[in-house]
Order: sequence, then C-alpha cells, then structure tokens
Amino acid sequence: MPEVAALAGARGGPMPDVPVLAGARGGSVADVPVLGVPVPDVLDVLDVPMLAGERRRERGRAAGDAWWIGRARDDAEIAAYRRLRRRVFVEEQGLFDGSDLDERDEDPATVVLVARAAGTGEVVGGVRLGPAHHGPDIGWWHGGRLAVAPHARGGRMDRPGGWTDGPGGRTGGLGVGGAGVGGGAGVGPALIRAACAYAEAAGVLRFEATVQARHRAAFVRLGWRPVRGETVGRAPHVVMRYPIGRIAALADATKRPLGRLLAGLAPGGPGYTGDDGAPVPGTDVVAACDAILPSMVERDPEWAGWCSVLVNLNDLAAMGADPLGLLDALGARDAAAAARVLAGLRRAAAAYDVPVLGGHTQLGVPAALSVTALGRADRPVPGGGGRPGHRVRLTADLAGGWRPGYSGRQWDSTTHRRTPALRAMLGAVAAARPAAAKDVSMAGVAGTLGMMAEASGCGAVLDVARLPRPPAAAMGDWLTCFPGFAMLTADAPGASPLPAGPATGAECGELTAARGVRLRWPDGELTEVLTGDVTGLGTA
Repeated sequence: MPEVAALAGARGGPMPDVPVLAGARGGSVADVPVLGVPVPDVLDVLDVPMLAGERRRERGRAAGDAWWIGRARDDAEIAAYRRLRRRVFVEEQGLFDGSDLDERDEDPATVVLVARAAGTGEVVGGVRLGPAHHGPDIGWWHGGRLAVAPHARGGRMDRPGGWTDGPGGRTGGLGVGGAGVGGGAGVGPALIRAACAYAEAAGVLRFEATVQARHRAAFVRLGWRPVRGETVGRAPHVVMRYPIGRIAALADATKRPLGRLLAGLAPGGPGYTGDDGAPVPGTDVVAACDAILPSMVERDPEWAGWCSVLVNLNDLAAMGADPLGLLDALGARDAAAAARVLAGLRRAAAAYDVPVLGGHTQLGVPAALSVTALGRADRPVPGGGGRPGHRVRLTADLAGGWRPGYSGRQWDSTTHRRTPALRAMLGAVAAARPAAAKDVSMAGVAGTLGMMAEASGCGAVLDVARLPRPPAAAMGDWLTCFPGFAMLTADAPGASPLPAGPATGAECGELTAARGVRLRWPDGELTEVLTGDVTGLGTA
C-alpha cells in the first residue's frame, strides 16, 4: 500500500542538512528516512557546529571557530585525509608499519567524509565508510580510519587513539585516531555522527565500527552498542554497532496502533484476524478496502488512481481470491481533479481486466480516495497460517523503477505490464496455496513479515543476502518501501514456489518460535529489527 510513501514525500535532489542534524542526537536517525527527507547520492556540506556544538576555546583560538563536514570533493582532499591518517595511525600510534592503506581505499564504493576548516578549507579530519561485504551492497557497512589533525583536537578522543579498523580487507570498523569523542563536542564526534547519518541515508541497516577499547564508553554515550572484543594492530578493540531503527519506526507509525484502535471489532473474523481481505460469512466472497493518503491524491492523482486498484487487488491475491469488481469513493476539489484520479483508476482497472462496478464521487471537498474490491475464493489463504519451521518466501516483480517523486519509497513495477502478466501475479497464491500469505504493503517487507509472524503466533528471520531485490534499490529502501507487487508466503520446507509470471521468488527466511523479526547476515550475525508483535491484533 503506497499511502505511507505519500506521507513520506519525495526523495532525491540536493542533500539538506537535516539527516546529519538528526544524527546529532546520538541515537537512531531512522526517523529521517522514514519521514521522507530527501536522500542524495552525495552528501553536501553540513554545518557541524549545529551538529556537535561550538568548539571549546583551545590553544588561544576563538570558541566560535567552525568546520564543515561533507564528502571529499576531489583527489586532493582524499590525499590530505590519507596523509592525516598516516600521521595518526603510523607515526603517532604505531598501529601499522609504513602505511595504513588497504584495499578498501581502492574500492569505488568507499565514501570519504572530511572536516574542512571554515575559513581556509584545510582538511582537519576525516573518516571512511562503505560496504562491509564483498559483492552487491546488502546494507551492511563498516566505517573506519577516523583521524583528526592535532591542532583541531579538543576532547578526550581528540587525543590519539580510537577508530582504527582492521589491518586490511573488509573486517574493520570505525577507527578513531586523535578524534575527540569524550565530551560529545569537537571534530571527532561530529565525524562519527555524520558517518552514522550518511550510512542510514544510504539505506544501510547494519553499521559497525571497531573502536579502541579505551573509547568504548564514549561511543556508548553517542548511542553505539558494544558487540564483542577484538585485537587490531596490537591493541585491544571493541566492535560497536550503531542502532538503526528505520524498520521499527515505520512499523510503529503505520501498524502499532491497530490493536488498540480495533479492539472489539475482530477484523477479518475467526482465523483471518488482521488479514489483507475479509471473507464474508456464509459466502465465498472476499472483500478488501484501502484508502490512499489525501496528499498523494492531490500531488499525483493518476498514480493515486492506479494504486487504489493495485493495492486492493493485491489484497485479494494474498487471500487466493479471484477478483470480481471494484467500488470507488472519490472526493475532489473540482471536476478536473476528479477526472485525473479516475483516469488512473480506469487505466488500472482495464490493465487488470477487472470492472469498476460503481461508487460515489463528491466534488467541492478535500481530496479523498478509497476503493473496495470484491473477489471469490472457496478456501481463502490466511495470513496467519504459518508455523515455526515454515520457510519464508518473497515473490516480487523486480522490473520497473522508483516512481518519479517517490524515490526510495514507491517501486512502480506494474504500470508497464500487460494484462496476462498482471493476472498471472494475481493468481499465484491461489495456484500454490501456501500455508500463509500476505502482500507487502505499508509496513514494508520486514514489517509485513512481522505481521504474518504475529498472526501465526511466532517470529521470523529474514536472510538479507537471499532476498529478491532490484539492483537499483538499497536494502533499507527495499525493506521499507511499497514494492508494487510483492507477496510474502510461508509454507513447509520443499513447498512449491508461486507461479507468478514475471515475478522473481526465493526462499529467504523462516518462521521461528522466538517472537519479533531478525535479519540474518552473511557472517551468521542476527540483528533484531522488530521486537514482539507489530499490530497488537494477536494471532489469527
């Protein structure tokens, strides 16, 4: 369902200061991507005094001295950053012999952020970050080689020592050398916060750092959590992880209140509580109803009309129901606005070969759109039919791209499809009849999996490396966006895949006895993204 994306608004364009400013709190910056602050490919200059506070008076310099943090602009700034690293890690600390350069410095995916003196442009600090895993970027990043020039140091971690990363390869983290993190002010902590904000804005879901053990407490104060101890460059270190709450924030915003709000209504009826559609008692009819956010109806009326059909037919498809027809209720400021919405709705109904049976149109009112879909199924497939040990499969149409104006939030895989392909995807659940099925909607892949697990009375693990995903979509975006057509199913091991035409399917997790949703990474690590139930509606 796309309405949460309409709430989020468009991404893209020049990078504002907000994502890094949000990261200055020291906790998660997940609310920035969730609320749709534009996220770029390149982080522009950021006002670090607003991030970390004004620098303290030091060595006779004015307290108002400022620096700026941004992505390294050219080879000269990268060379200045590397010279600073050599001074700190080789000459001052002796952690490396001769040079601290490694293969990550040559990786084009590695990002370098530098702190520049506001008056002169001198590089007074820097940090690198990038994917921790060889191959496609799966949303697991490490940071490292954070260093600050001696004359720019102020706090305890502005003195030599800190984020060093590993001796080479992709095993390191954020190494702080002469960085100054102790009091939360200074170039060092500002670079740390900027790195966190950059990673999260890039769709990262696991961000780690290898920190010299004596700076563990300082990183904890900045919101990081210790994972395990290591020895790097003859010095004791701690692997730290920055908590990214993007998935949980989306679930909280879109689904968490439902249990309380719907208490006493038992939506869906026995065995189908919280399902995508509702079986009509005593019949083989299944009904589904969805509303589109008014801001989306105003801003992109044709797309809103298309999506009002799409999301309802996906709901029926998840129940294994064959669509019979649609009813729409439309409010618009005038006839011209209504016509644009209805054009998109009409085009989608024709593409899916599903009739519009009737509805209601009201002019002279604020934008509003909801659609009810009716279908037929002898034995509806429940969303809560899974059991611990069932394998989780994601079947998604990976073609298409981000809807213009909704980059990172709405994947348009359907408007270019012809009727046979669209109907093949709609009929996939009915053909395969898995134990449980839910279409991915407002809560994203991870949140929808949490809803399936909740309705099934269990939890889930999602294997990020096996997840079908378009190459153009960052992992954090893909797990929290509206993906067009995407269906989560659960069934016994060895069950047949969904015959979903052009869609791609893969087993990518399992239901578990432990509640909540965790992500499994290639190194075997599990990170929890949802704790307990998502909606509070309970088991089906």
